[in-house]
Amino acid sequence: MMAVVLLVQVALPLALLAWLALFQAGSMVGWLMQAAGIAALLFALARVAQWALPVWWLPWGYAGVFLVIVAWQVSALPARPPLPHGAWAWSAMVVSAGLLALGSFYAVKALSGRALPPVEVVDISNPFGPGRYLVGHGGSNTLVNGHMRTLDASVERFRPWRGQSYAVDFFGLGAWGLRARGWQPADPAAYAIFGAELRAPCAGVVAAARADMPDFEVLESDQVNRLGNHVILRCGGAEIVFAHMRQGSIAVVAGDRIEVGHRLGEVGNSGASTEPHLHIHAQRPAPEGAPSISGDPLAIRIDGRFLVRGDRLRGQAQ
Repeated sequence: MMAVVLLVQVALPLALLAWLALFQAGSMVGWLMQAAGIAALLFALARVAQWALPVWWLPWGYAGVFLVIVAWQVSALPARPPLPHGAWAWSAMVVSAGLLALGSFYAVKALSGRALPPVEVVDISNPFGPGRYLVGHGGSNTLVNGHMRTLDASVERFRPWRGQSYAVDFFGLGAWGLRARGWQPADPAAYAIFGAELRAPCAGVVAAARADMPDFEVLESDQVNRLGNHVILRCGGAEIVFAHMRQGSIAVVAGDRIEVGHRLGEVGNSGASTEPHLHIHAQRPAPEGAPSISGDPLAIRIDGRFLVRGDRLRGQAQ
């Protein structure tokens, strides 16, 4: 996984920028196609990849370097011949056209994930106390929200988890926008979101709560008790599910009536979590006797925003 991140989010963008800086096309059309293809692929990577690792602002850095290179080269553009000359020049333009097509396809698909899904939308308040948070999974297609794979009814193992299909996952942002102190530390306390305060985003009744499960070291997880420590709030006809909470931090019990802003507990690393994060989703209550997150999935808006991978959210100051 780490090798893939380094290849796709570091090595590939740097290679593309080096290609443009050091091996720019010799013709006007070839250069325009080269710049457009690199721009499209960098934009697609910025919208598709999870930038919690290495850091959320890195795509902005790539964009800045790209603009500097373009500004440096554009003045020489009128002096270049209009069309490529020779097999290598035409081959490079074909590669550039391929990058443009590939980048455009994935960029459009990622942006389409910002459209609301065809289900009821539940509006809730900001569930976080102080801090800054980054969306890892969120949106209305599988390219930006891996949870949506559980909508596939043909996969039997997904049926008990169907309610989480439009879930949003949050990482924390610490110093310099980093999610953790280190690349992938084992200690969950090294992650910015670990211990972050969670508050009720709606008024209702606590339908379920569990607080006794352990917080795992990073990359360990419990694939059986997937929610880990959790709270399920029933607000009107919807349930809001908070998963992977910190052991012993939960401040409510089933049956409690709560108001917006009531303290629920803290983010942890329990259940099916490979590193500390908050999983939150909305669903209809599951049928009697069915798994607790098998209800019909609903979408959520937080403070009026339908959050998508790469979006950031600031917690409440007080």
